[in-house]
Amino acid sequence: MKIKAIIFGSTGMIGQAVLLECLENNEVETVLVINRHSCNKKHLKLKEIIHYNLFDLTSLTKELTGYNTCFYCLGKTSVIISENEYLRITYELTIHAASILLKINKDFTFCYISGAKADSSENSKIMQLRVKGKTENALLAMPFKKAYMFRPGYIQPMQGIKSRSTLTIFFYAIFKPMYFILKHFKSFVTNTNILGKAMINALLNNYEGNILESKDINRMGK
Repeated sequence: MKIKAIIFGSTGMIGQAVLLECLENNEVETVLVINRHSCNKKHLKLKEIIHYNLFDLTSLTKELTGYNTCFYCLGKTSVIISENEYLRITYELTIHAASILLKINKDFTFCYISGAKADSSENSKIMQLRVKGKTENALLAMPFKKAYMFRPGYIQPMQGIKSRSTLTIFFYAIFKPMYFILKHFKSFVTNTNILGKAMINALLNNYEGNILESKDINRMGK
């Protein structure tokens, strides 16, 4: 069955990568992106909806109908926001979107960009890992046809892809010269090309597990 994908976060670094791979892959029939700001891309199988309040998707029920996959790539760094705000964006917004999609179609696959070492016990002293684990647990408990949690570590941007965050751009500017060394650490390092391909290939190959660490992402992205 062809993939009919909805992408949240297609203007971010990972979302851009997933969108590019979807547009290039013949097994992806159509793509709907939900953004607050335009991704500024045109393609025959691409449709974009600008929707400013992502915490209320109920008005988009009709537009979200007819799809079978969600690539959820929304997120925000925890460095400059409080735990409550991080919980709101990472957990509450994700679960709201997932709940809306489940009401529309129970036969749905949900692919979530989490993070390396996300804590499934929800007891970590590191807030980001604890919240990511809480979000993963909630998604895995929902009655999707399949749910995949992708846990990349360091992600090298490729194909001119850039983050919208000034802080993230600065971070990658520092590490870019070292990527030729870092890329050999496949248990923690991947790149946007591989990650985008892995998210699609997990569906096409009916990946048996639910959680993909960096080493699994690198294997599935080839």
